[in-house]
Amino acid sequence: MIKLKINSSKACSGQFIIETMYIEIKHFHSIIAYLSLALLIFAIVFTVYGWLSKKPFTNNNKIIALIGLAAIHTQVLFGLILYFLSPLGLSNFSGAAMKDATSRLYMLEHPFVMIIAVVLITIGYSKANRLVDDVSKYKKIVIFYSIGLVLILSRIPWSVWF
Repeated sequence: MIKLKINSSKACSGQFIIETMYIEIKHFHSIIAYLSLALLIFAIVFTVYGWLSKKPFTNNNKIIALIGLAAIHTQVLFGLILYFLSPLGLSNFSGAAMKDATSRLYMLEHPFVMIIAVVLITIGYSKANRLVDDVSKYKKIVIFYSIGLVLILSRIPWSVWF
């Protein structure tokens, strides 16, 4: 884990503000990660239950899927902001960092795979909205949300989760 040293002479400088924003967004990104994952998993389980129970795809199903989608989008939004503020993000991009597994995870693999996962989840939600058949709606959401979840779980930096 990287700790930032805050110099008291920078207390009123722009650098201090950026460092403070980084710390706050990092904490928020970590906390909301649990909620986002829980809501995504709930959306998948709720959709699987409706599909296996052969229930009609109702507005409630659509809302639950949308909540999972919105939670993941919120998480990625804060992740992208963090990526540009973090010393482990874009500013760390170099050939030397690519050789270090931890640096490569933070600067490339984690953001790239998370964006792919969000795109897949969004595609699943959008495709399901355009379909007429209830079973097809359930399938699209389950397939795309599940692939997105697997991708998310594969690139979470588990060593820093508390």
